[in-house]
Amino acid sequence: MSNEQEKVYEKVVTPSSGLRLHLNENTAGCSPKVIEALQAITRQQAALYPDYDLARAATASRLGVRPDELVLTNGLDEGILAAAVSALRAPRGEAIVVVPAFDMYAVCVDAAGGRVVEVPLNAAFSFPLNEVRNAIGPHTRLIFLTNPNNPTGQCIPRQDILDVVRAAPHALVFVDEAYADFAGQTLIGDAEARSLPNLVIGRTFAKAYGLAGLRAGAVVGHPDTLAPLGRVVPPFSLNVYAATALAAGLGDTEYYEWYLGQVRESRGLLYRALDRLGLRYWPSAANFVLVELGDDIGRLIDALAARQVFVRDRSRDHACAGCVRVTTGVVAHTQAFVNALEEVLCGAA
Repeated sequence: MSNEQEKVYEKVVTPSSGLRLHLNENTAGCSPKVIEALQAITRQQAALYPDYDLARAATASRLGVRPDELVLTNGLDEGILAAAVSALRAPRGEAIVVVPAFDMYAVCVDAAGGRVVEVPLNAAFSFPLNEVRNAIGPHTRLIFLTNPNNPTGQCIPRQDILDVVRAAPHALVFVDEAYADFAGQTLIGDAEARSLPNLVIGRTFAKAYGLAGLRAGAVVGHPDTLAPLGRVVPPFSLNVYAATALAAGLGDTEYYEWYLGQVRESRGLLYRALDRLGLRYWPSAANFVLVELGDDIGRLIDALAARQVFVRDRSRDHACAGCVRVTTGVVAHTQAFVNALEEVLCGAA
């Protein structure tokens, strides 16, 4: 179905203190090596336009692609916007968005003058392959797929993604892999995916690498497909601090692996607590879990906030009534959330 309402990103409260489990951030912070690299930036470097050779080479090496097969972006949001602007220049252009989904897809499509065509996930949040294929039409110019999905944490079967790409050779298919680090699966390097020129893959370094405040992302694809996106992205989009941090963070694989381990342990801890409390949830491949709190969701969110624990209300998303999304990062932080939730559910003041 299409949605003609103006699209606006839902900005939420970002408290300066407390336990922020509402924005899927890295709750440990970035690698210490990132801070060391930032502290080494000179006054002269800050005064000059940045050189991206080191950051581009480090990103390409880490992702296993050639430097000309990626475009660096100011956070993945800029990559999403660049895809929308480049793909929707033609009149009457449409973009398919599988919902629930990240707000920025619809926001960027709307900003580029396109029309959003929403396709809901199936029951239990499984991927609606047939419905997506049926929604593809002559005006489809862009298709957004998120793997794993936000806010459900569910993965799309690899073959379903490739089927969609083949079903829309006239459209750009943007696979958002913002949470792929936690899922342990990616289409980057997949030989079959690499043969499909209308497929691009978005990655962010905000989540697993803890660079959300520095804003660094990348879009990976065939150089010819990326060229229109590259013309949309400004020539010095990443500032010198982001470029420096990106190279340093990607190089600290030990810290990266440690944080992935924390996320896996946190998810298991949270699942066990939710089972004990009798709350419904959906096992997730990402660094968050969607939890159903029911009709009392507002009071419970407020009670958690009063304890300086912040979670994301997703109850307005498609098929997510009564649900919150909880970041699962550092194990101690997840345990703090569990303790607060138990207090709230037990009626503590």
